[in-house]
Amino acid sequence: MEDGGISLLNAKEDRYEGVIVNVEEPMDSMAFASLLQSSMTSWQERGKKGVWIKLPIEHANLVETVVKAGFRYHHAEADYLMLVHWIPNTADTIPANASHRVGIGAFVMNDKREVLVVQEGSGIFKGTGVWKLPTGTVEEGEDICDATVREVKEETGIETEFVEVLAFRQSHKSFFRKSDIMFVCLLQARSFDIQMQNSEIAAAKWMPVEDYAAQPFVKQNSGFDSLAKICVEKLNGNYTGFTHLPTSSSSGKKTYLYYNKHHAGHLFDSNDHQA
Repeated sequence: MEDGGISLLNAKEDRYEGVIVNVEEPMDSMAFASLLQSSMTSWQERGKKGVWIKLPIEHANLVETVVKAGFRYHHAEADYLMLVHWIPNTADTIPANASHRVGIGAFVMNDKREVLVVQEGSGIFKGTGVWKLPTGTVEEGEDICDATVREVKEETGIETEFVEVLAFRQSHKSFFRKSDIMFVCLLQARSFDIQMQNSEIAAAKWMPVEDYAAQPFVKQNSGFDSLAKICVEKLNGNYTGFTHLPTSSSSGKKTYLYYNKHHAGHLFDSNDHQA
């Protein structure tokens, strides 16, 4: 694009008086540096604030050029790097990159008061003999309730149905300085024949929930012990977690609201909320 006869980078204005540059075509680094300098001058004159430059991995030759122009890394994905720069001499209000990784733990019950447990084939629990709940990471664009069902299926072959979120915990500096938030969910087993995923899991079985809670490792670690007590109380009918209610956002996206059905179930008519 051009501004008064001067060539500029193609940019899209965002909602916050900034611009977004998505580099799509191959470009020589020196030519890009010239365009970027002219563009920065134009954006500054127009009162623009934050500048976002998205560099696909195939244009990695331009990274040094953008950094030398005063940009910093914001985040990276498998196929691109995002760099940002704040133009005015005011407080930089460009939002930080995502701060948390979201994980799930699955408390899967059968009709014999047995819980589905695994021993990990890798990671910190490898070789410890500890029986633990199946765990995993929520994928991009995936709902917590769906992620829990998927992880159990992948690790053990057990078909399940999501019931509710029992509890969640937050920890910090867990994964490359990122915080971690894990949702422990109650699932009802719909199949019972374990088909273990050998690449990640060393063993899997159904264990009486009291035996799971009595493991020395569980008893000696307050987080595991507290969670085990909550799970037992749920089975005894003395605890209610958070079930999922299909809703939608203001933009029309499907979302889930997790709420305590025991105390608030009367507020919602199932006919008014469609998945």
